[in-house]
Amino acid sequence: MLRPNDTKGKLIVVEGIDGSGKSTQIDLLHKWLLSKGYSVYFSEWNSSALVKSTTKAAKKAQSFTPATFSILHCTDFADRWENGIYPLLKAGVIVVADRYAFTAFARDVARGNDPKWVRDMYSFAIKPDVALYFRVPLDIAVERITGSRAKLKYYEAGMDLDLSDNYQESFKLFQGRILNEYDQMVDEFGLTMIDGTLPVKEQQKKVRALVKNMLKDFEGLPNPGKKPIVVKNPQARTKEEEGES
Repeated sequence: MLRPNDTKGKLIVVEGIDGSGKSTQIDLLHKWLLSKGYSVYFSEWNSSALVKSTTKAAKKAQSFTPATFSILHCTDFADRWENGIYPLLKAGVIVVADRYAFTAFARDVARGNDPKWVRDMYSFAIKPDVALYFRVPLDIAVERITGSRAKLKYYEAGMDLDLSDNYQESFKLFQGRILNEYDQMVDEFGLTMIDGTLPVKEQQKKVRALVKNMLKDFEGLPNPGKKPIVVKNPQARTKEEEGES
């Protein structure tokens, strides 16, 4: 499945259904690690510039099948892995990731893909040193998302699965499936579960305690300027370059 981390760096990931508050927690952790002088790289799910235009076009045309959606997400991950995450881990950098392979294991299986098939696609990735799963009850997560957005997107709501004709109801049913997959992964991958209903400061206190313990005796790559690491994929064309073609 996921192979052990044999690099000089450390990998920290956060997971959870939409509305779990994980993005807030990883942002706070990222800034805190930088303030401590660590070299830190932030990676976000579905953010590869190399496949962004393909993903956008397929979503607009609503042409994704569960399998093609899964494969494209893995392509996105593999691009970020090869050009950012893995090289920096080998250099001794701390990589913090807002979602990791576990997102695919949850979402893609919730869409009906075979669990082993999905897991095998990510076998090149390493097991995180800390994997945090922010868990919130389904109703709370759904209320947070639907209350903060004017409209849910087609695939976000799981409308491709024919769960319901109503976007909000489909979203709730889809997120329920994803939540079930996450719960099953706690024991399978040793995810550390954190109560996402706790106050933000209390959650962050728990997060930092876990990370501090993991970083004992860790030296890593120095970062005297306390600046975040930015990686540009040379294979991905810029907007200006696309306009010239």
